Amino acid sequence: MGAFLSGRTVMTSGAYHWGALAVQERVGVRDLAEHVGRSIGAGIGDVAAAFLGLQPHLVVGAADGAGRVWASLLTGPPGFVRATGPDRMVVAGGPPEGDPLAEALATAGTRVGSIALDPRTRRRMRLNGTLAQTRRGFAVEAEQVFANCPKYIQRRQPLELAGQGAGVVRRGDALTPGQQRSVRGADTFFIATTAEADGVDASHRGGLPGFVEVLSPVELAWPDYAGNAMFLTLGNLTADARAGLLFPDWESGAVLQLSGRARTDFGADGSRLTRFRVESVVEALHPGRLLWSTPEYSPHLGRTTR
Repeated sequence: MGAFLSGRTVMTSGAYHWGALAVQERVGVRDLAEHVGRSIGAGIGDVAAAFLGLQPHLVVGAADGAGRVWASLLTGPPGFVRATGPDRMVVAGGPPEGDPLAEALATAGTRVGSIALDPRTRRRMRLNGTLAQTRRGFAVEAEQVFANCPKYIQRRQPLELAGQGAGVVRRGDALTPGQQRSVRGADTFFIATTAEADGVDASHRGGLPGFVEVLSPVELAWPDYAGNAMFLTLGNLTADARAGLLFPDWESGAVLQLSGRARTDFGADGSRLTRFRVESVVEALHPGRLLWSTPEYSPHLGRTTR
């Protein structure tokens, strides 16, 4: 993970807030989290900069004007996301019309979390910070930069750009039967969480289709698989229940965005289950989305532990 960083690092006390520390203590991974936390830096190294410049999409999480947390998918030709300094990432353009984060991503000072994930290589990096406006889009002044291991990422290959789209297809406060089927069939989603003064984080979740359960039109649940021991997402949810989910349909280019609240149930056997309550739904299909092949599932999914 350290290859993504510049020479500057952030001490673990600055990397974790009380929510993450509480989960780490509960699960019994504080020593490991202390070690892994040293990989979190405030600078964008050369490897990270090169990686960003190759990406055709970026997931960004933030809160809208009403305080609802969302995750949005931004797309563009490689180079639309790039590093312009050791602690600054710029994005050309912004979210498509009708996206719930359109206003937030045009407002200086918005706290954002982002994740660049490359299905071709199963590599991913996260960059969290504060938004600044630019003439062509926006920039993020980096506060946390780090890479994650390739666990649970499905390998895919890019095919073509979607030529058709209808913009925002549907808004609501509960999942339709069709949206429920999409969630049940998903092997990937992204989650944005926040801890107020500690900023916003965007992360990835992957599993075999069906790993996200639809308990009702307004309630989802999924297992928390063994990861990097940081527990940034579950730590944020301990401090602030607001969350935003993004389900991309890789083969059609459609996206399903959900905003709501989540909590984590801790089992006596060490298992963890996150429960999400849907409060707002946006379904969209925009032209120009990159379409991807069917997945090659992660080999780690055959030996997941919770």
